[in-house]
Amino acid sequence: MSELRFVRMGFGDEAVEYQEAWDEQRRVHAARFADEVPDTVLLLEHPPVYTAGRRTADDERPLDGTPVIDVDRGGKITWHGPGQLVGYPIQKLPRPVDVVAHVRRLEEALIRTCAEFGLETTRVEGRSGVWVLGDPVAQRPALGGLALDFDPRLHDEEFDPRMNGPEYAPSNAGQRREDRKIAAIGIRVAKGVTMHGFALNVNPDNKWFDRIIPCGIRDAGVASLANELGRDVTIEEVLPVVERHLRDVLENAELKPREIEKTPAA
Repeated sequence: MSELRFVRMGFGDEAVEYQEAWDEQRRVHAARFADEVPDTVLLLEHPPVYTAGRRTADDERPLDGTPVIDVDRGGKITWHGPGQLVGYPIQKLPRPVDVVAHVRRLEEALIRTCAEFGLETTRVEGRSGVWVLGDPVAQRPALGGLALDFDPRLHDEEFDPRMNGPEYAPSNAGQRREDRKIAAIGIRVAKGVTMHGFALNVNPDNKWFDRIIPCGIRDAGVASLANELGRDVTIEEVLPVVERHLRDVLENAELKPREIEKTPAA
């Protein structure tokens, strides 16, 4: 694996507009494909913005007509904004590309980052990203005075958590002791080179997620390092830790083409 280059594009008052970052991703992607630059990770903060991956359904978007930018990554709708560290790793992978392995490497770097701050996180089967696990279902508080067996989010096709207040808000998943995502991952691979990446919630206002169905998941919520640790955590603190773990995981990964099982000839 080639040496990893980090580019800190802008944070705080110098947060980078989504379109500007997207244009820079495409520029670096073309340069990496042509071997003009090494593998590169763009790191930044965005002003508040909703972005929707290719699988986003209409009933997962904001009800109030808030603008959403449709993008060419995988996954569904999410939010980016102040207090969230966004990373766009632009890497050349061997063919045939193993997208899942790339996602797992990003998850591993972020799991290690959270652990360094004293927060245990994990993966959840069938759901990308990095998660803080909730209590077992039987030990969680009832919603609306109803047993969890009657959780309307799971059994009522017309139930919409965006219209049912703080009791069902994704930002309150920690109070409900449910699983909650602390880092979202959505990528695209074009010409064997990755784009898009991860968003780690450091200390954002998670109420921004309450206007949407984050990542299309109705029975879980969102978390942040600051909320989970019960203290202030800043982007400035987290940035070098994320860089160190990304470098360790990505530079030392044994990249090899995915093995394809061939069907024996009849």
